[in-house]
Amino acid sequence: MLVNMPPRARTQKKLGSICELQTVSLKSPLGVIHISCCREGIHTIELKPDYKECGCGCGCVCADDQLKLFPECVSCVAWLKAYFKDPNSTHTLPLPSIHHPILQGGSWTACVLRTLQSKVCVGEVVSYAHLAQLAGRPRAARAVGGAMRKNPVPLLIPCHRVCLSSGVAGHYMGCRGDHLKLWLLEHEKNTSQ
Repeated sequence: MLVNMPPRARTQKKLGSICELQTVSLKSPLGVIHISCCREGIHTIELKPDYKECGCGCGCVCADDQLKLFPECVSCVAWLKAYFKDPNSTHTLPLPSIHHPILQGGSWTACVLRTLQSKVCVGEVVSYAHLAQLAGRPRAARAVGGAMRKNPVPLLIPCHRVCLSSGVAGHYMGCRGDHLKLWLLEHEKNTSQ
């Protein structure tokens, strides 16, 4: 079940400096997850859904040889494995550092994403309007939607926990339909009971 190992190295210019990036891929119940990180932290997490296997319950699988990975990448792999096994177990793990420019400044997007990460726990759901209120701008529900679309590290910053005020889950990660979001919410609900 191993996908795309060993990690690829590349460089990327971020915040005026150059980061040496590693990319590791792992298989999850949702499909393949690509993690890109540097020595400072995680840059991106990309989900490549496999609709035939979505929800197969197989957990995360990654290479046994992680000696060449940056420590933050190893931490992220461990965090994701724990999340897919039991989302509540992530409370006992340190959250991997995130090193993406969108979260380095004081922008509205950074504020919304940090608020979501710190105030909406496993198994909880919040509306776009309520998250706007939590972030200090109660009339900015549409802007919250924009921030969710820019989230570079889904799962670490749980944008799947943000739904419409009507209770409809809505789109997730640019996918048509709400099946991924619903799977994640159900996964969290089932393990938090």
